[in-house]
Amino acid sequence: MRNATQARKPGANGRAASSDSSGGVQSVDRAITVLEILAREGSAGVSEVADEVGVHKSTAFRLLAALEEHDLVEQNHERGKYRLSFGLLRLAGAIPTRLDVVRQAQGVVDDLAARLDETINVAVVREHYAVNVQQALGSAAVASHNWVGQLTPLHATSSGKVLLAFMSSEQCNAILDHAGLQAFTEHTITSRKTLLEQLQQVREQGYATAYEELETGLNAAAVPVRDHTGAVVAALSASGPAYRMNTAGVEAQIEDLKAAGAKISRRMGYLDRA
Repeated sequence: MRNATQARKPGANGRAASSDSSGGVQSVDRAITVLEILAREGSAGVSEVADEVGVHKSTAFRLLAALEEHDLVEQNHERGKYRLSFGLLRLAGAIPTRLDVVRQAQGVVDDLAARLDETINVAVVREHYAVNVQQALGSAAVASHNWVGQLTPLHATSSGKVLLAFMSSEQCNAILDHAGLQAFTEHTITSRKTLLEQLQQVREQGYATAYEELETGLNAAAVPVRDHTGAVVAALSASGPAYRMNTAGVEAQIEDLKAAGAKISRRMGYLDRA
């Protein structure tokens, strides 16, 4: 392999440098694409990589060899197949403080609030409550108070239902045993059977709703936020007045909410193999 400095020797008119620089950027782009393919598929052969990247097999092999040299990929037991290697952990270890849901969510939360014109919150589990750790308001948001730092019941909020839904059954039941199912309005779910059925629906559809279950006149919808392991570590919610955020209003907003939750999850290192 040529030395990088040799590869960038400029010609008299400087065009060679420009050409090589462009080629170098293309190589970097292709190498990153290879890593993304292996992350998504788990493993892939030279021919598979070449087909997806759109290059000759010899080029794909050189890309894989360069990544292998830096311990970013390795051949697995199935000859000819490559997978990600532990060298990536060395690189990831340099940014642990950035894998923080509040930091990663900030821009997404602000953008979503502007798009939906409602109150957007990020919540995490604290003991047997959901605690809101981040909030942004849309121009049309009706906010009686700041939700940041507020402890809210898991069973009566959309965020809480998301957090409960993706816990282990043992943890979920332990929390419900401890916290109980207090009624806050006439719409609060107070039946364990009914709640567990709704949590199953949350897992299937990928979002939760709460219609006047915590406060009369307040509706909300929430989606999960995952970390690099795929575990649900937070819930992203949109809430607003019942007259505006009714069933039809939630249906109109849910795809934007899901997309925002997925974006924060990607920033947290989650890769959706589906």
